Amino acid sequence: MSKQFIRYAAILGALSVALGAFGAHALKKLVEADVVATFETGVRYQFYHTFALLAIGILYRRMPTKIMEWAGILFISGIVLFSGSLYLLTYLNATETVGLKGVGAITPLGGLCFIAGWICLFIQSLKPSVHHQKSKAPDA
Repeated sequence: MSKQFIRYAAILGALSVALGAFGAHALKKLVEADVVATFETGVRYQFYHTFALLAIGILYRRMPTKIMEWAGILFISGIVLFSGSLYLLTYLNATETVGLKGVGAITPLGGLCFIAGWICLFIQSLKPSVHHQKSKAPDA
């Protein structure tokens, strides 16, 4: 699971940079400033939680627990729901698509996933540390 979280973090981090560049350059020519700000919020939260996911991937090697696994899953879910819904809202605004504006109701669910992921990390921090050491072969 550790490597999977690190892989997801790498992909989501690269996507954050690409989307951030798009928002800073091309998007400003297509939509109003308030829509750009919405898009930038999605990118910012994606980037924050990409770093959190990377940390989970690294920490999971030392603490391979279900609660750490849930933290990673919740961060990924939060990125998809929170940032993804903001990207979709931006797209709908840029294409002047009507009828799907209710997609904004998904955004708070992503925020709840982010909060739950951080709470999982906190709960894990309360558990006693168990260090797994490789057994050493006796000197011959």
